[in-house]
Amino acid sequence: MSAPSSDAFRFAHAHHAEIAWLSQNTNHLVPPAAIRRALDEAIRERRYEGYPLGTGDPELLDLVARDFATTGQRPFLSAGGTEALYMTTRALLQPGDEVIASDPSYLIIHRFVDLCGARTVNLDIYAPPYRLTAERVQAAIGPKTKMILLIDPLNPLGSGYPREEVRAIAELAHDHHLYLINDVTYRDFSEGHALAAEFAPDETITIWSVSKNCGLAGLRVGGFFAAPELARSIAKYNTNDLGVNVLAQVAARAAMQTKSTWIDEVVRQTRANGARIRDIVLAVPGFTLPVYPSHANMMVVDVSATPFTPEAIQDELLYQHRVFVRAGNYLSVQYGGRFVRLSFSNPPADIDRFANAFPTAIDALRSKVPAPRAA
Repeated sequence: MSAPSSDAFRFAHAHHAEIAWLSQNTNHLVPPAAIRRALDEAIRERRYEGYPLGTGDPELLDLVARDFATTGQRPFLSAGGTEALYMTTRALLQPGDEVIASDPSYLIIHRFVDLCGARTVNLDIYAPPYRLTAERVQAAIGPKTKMILLIDPLNPLGSGYPREEVRAIAELAHDHHLYLINDVTYRDFSEGHALAAEFAPDETITIWSVSKNCGLAGLRVGGFFAAPELARSIAKYNTNDLGVNVLAQVAARAAMQTKSTWIDEVVRQTRANGARIRDIVLAVPGFTLPVYPSHANMMVVDVSATPFTPEAIQDELLYQHRVFVRAGNYLSVQYGGRFVRLSFSNPPADIDRFANAFPTAIDALRSKVPAPRAA
C-alpha cells in the first residue's frame, strides 16, 4: 500500500540510496573527485569551526564572474539562487506592483512576489512556443507593472529563449523602466544561451546558481549580478550577513575550478538521456512531450490524454519502483494536473531504471482503472 503523495519527499529521503532521483532537476553527473578532495581538506583543517568571509570567497566570486564574462558587475553570494530571488523581490517590489510572469513557472518566485504585497500577471505558455514572447509581454505591460520575470531555460518545460527574443524582452524592460529578473540556473544546458544583461544591464538582475550545473544542490550556493547601485539596493535585504556555509563555498570553488574539464560531457550525457526518455515515454500510448528537445535538464510529460493523474504516476513509480518523478501541481496553477516533470542529469543506470519502471507502472495503473459500464 502506497503512502499519500504529500509524503513523497519524506519517503524518498528515508530511502535515499535506493532512489533514482528524476524529481528535482539535480545533477548527478559531475565527477566528484575534486569536490571531495577540497571538502576533505577543509574538514581536516576544521574550517567549519569559524565563520566564512561574509562577502564570500574571493576566488569563488572571481570564478563565477569569469564564467559569466560580466563587465562592471560583481557577483553577490547567497545561500542558493532561491535566496537571491527572495532578496530581489523583497527589495524591489511594493504592495500593488505587478510582475509579468508565466504559467507554468517556478512558482516559488511567485510566492515571494505575493509576500511583498505585489502580484504576478501570469501569461499562459502551455502552448507553442511554450515561452514568453516580446509581443505578449508588451501587451501585458500596464501602469502597475514593475518587473518582468524571465526564466531561461524555463523550469519546468525546458523551453529556451532565442537570442533575439531575449534582446526584445530586455529592450522592453529598458524602454518601460522595468526591472528584469533573468533566472539562468540552467544556462549551461542550453546551446547558444544569451544573458538579458547584455541588452539591458541597468535593469537586469541575473540570478545564478551552482546547484544544477555543478551538482551542488544540497549545499545551497548561488547569488545574483546587477548594476552596482541596483545590487546595493538588493543587498540591504541580505539576512545572511555572517556568510554562506564555508564548506559549501569550498565545494563550489572546486567545482568552478574544474568545470571546463567536465561540463561538456555532463551536457552530452544529459542530452542523450533526454533522447532515451523521449523514446520510452512516446512508446506508451497517451503520453506526449510538449517541449522536445529540452534546453535544460528536465522535460514535461503530458498525461492529459490518459486516465491517470500526475500524482498517481508519481506515487506508483516512487513507492513501487523507487523512481522519483515530480507531479506538476507545484509548477503550474492552471496546468499542474496535466503533467509530470522528469529530470535527467543522471547516470545511465537511472535511465535504465526508468525505462523498466515506466511501462510497468502504467500497466499497473491501467489495471486499477474501473472498466466502463456496459450500455
